Amino acid sequence: MKITFLTVGKTEDAYLKEGIEKYVKRLKHYTRLEIIELPELKNTKALTPEQQKVKEAEMILKKIGVTDYVILLDENGMELTSKQFAGYINKKAVSSGVNLIFIVGGPYGFDEQVYQRANDKLSLSLMTFSHQMVRLFFTEQLYRAFTIIKGEPYHHS
Repeated sequence: MKITFLTVGKTEDAYLKEGIEKYVKRLKHYTRLEIIELPELKNTKALTPEQQKVKEAEMILKKIGVTDYVILLDENGMELTSKQFAGYINKKAVSSGVNLIFIVGGPYGFDEQVYQRANDKLSLSLMTFSHQMVRLFFTEQLYRAFTIIKGEPYHHS
């Protein structure tokens, strides 16, 4: 089983990079995690938000395999507690062995093509966070999920 975390754009802020790296390093004990940062679009002033989403969708869809299970990090996705997310990861990845791809889109969200390819949508919060912060929050929650699955003392109920 492999988990891929696919993002549009790079993480710029050093403090966020450091936090993400901390959890990625910890996750190596539990799973194969690959982070793919797709380049941000250039010269977007001439493009409408819809055109930008279409171009990002082309890049995203090239990175998804036919049998991959795709989860979009989306404000309208399912809302789970950390324990529920651990159960979700356990059921989807650990038990079934499918490769999971979690995706953070660009500034305007996802094109309809990406929504149609997705198997699930997941919301990290009812609040809105910068796409860079979402990357840190997601990697921490993924680490937390694996510690819950393994019964390790990181998560306190």
